[in-house]
Amino acid sequence: MVTYLTDLSDAEWSILAPLLPEGATTGRPRKHSYRTILNGILYLVRSGCAWRLLPHEFPPWKTVYHYFRHWRRDGTWVHLHTMLREAERQRVGRDPQPTAGILDSQSVKTTSVGGPRGYDGGKKINGRKRHLVVDTLGLLLYAKVHPADVQDRAAVEQLLTPVPALFPQLHHVWVDQGYTGSGKHWIEQELGWSVEVVQHPRKARGKWVPHGDLTDFSKVWLTYEHIPPTRTGFRGVLPRRWVVERTFSWLSQSRRLSKDYERCCETSEALLYITMMRIMLRRLAATQQQAA
Repeated sequence: MVTYLTDLSDAEWSILAPLLPEGATTGRPRKHSYRTILNGILYLVRSGCAWRLLPHEFPPWKTVYHYFRHWRRDGTWVHLHTMLREAERQRVGRDPQPTAGILDSQSVKTTSVGGPRGYDGGKKINGRKRHLVVDTLGLLLYAKVHPADVQDRAAVEQLLTPVPALFPQLHHVWVDQGYTGSGKHWIEQELGWSVEVVQHPRKARGKWVPHGDLTDFSKVWLTYEHIPPTRTGFRGVLPRRWVVERTFSWLSQSRRLSKDYERCCETSEALLYITMMRIMLRRLAATQQQAA
């Protein structure tokens, strides 16, 4: 029975259940089902509550947290996410392995819980950065969370070092101007990928203004006049860049990700994968129901 809006539906559970690890064959039998445990984790991520404040409809919070932590450490969350991402790419007619990706980062505040953190002078945020590699559909390929004082170009190596082994067909990435210089050079030299920097159109600083009798070119002279600076703000959607920005928007719908409440960066990374899993499960289940 569905108790909360975040609970897995029967169609979603039928997709996810075959991918879950098999239970232990020895020891005390498991008291709570995987489905109820996952419902508790999904409720926490979407609602943003603390582990100890999980409603009583779910298993005890210590049980739910135990499975979350155990699956984070043994790579189960990444494995589940990978299987769902490949299925979602096939659903829309794409190859399971992507050939191009987009890089970007998001700085978020942390709380008094502790753990690694730093100050991002550009965004004026004291906290951490969520560094993502997504495909052209906006699906998460790889995530890395690190202190916010690490610049994007300096974090490229720790972000992308494991990626070629996971995605052997990946050979092109789009980045913003924060990756120019050493970041772009490292990608091209160490990984052999092509890099395209997507930037806003340059603003004109001045213009030539004609004076005199415009009907007689011999009596016309030009002066260069500076254009007064305009207020900065949103300057439109950039090609390819909007894809990863939309992914950050998807992630921000989960209140647990409104800030970084976690002590360990690895925990924050696991929550990113879980949030994207939930999005892909909905899409796959909707297609399955339409086909039925």
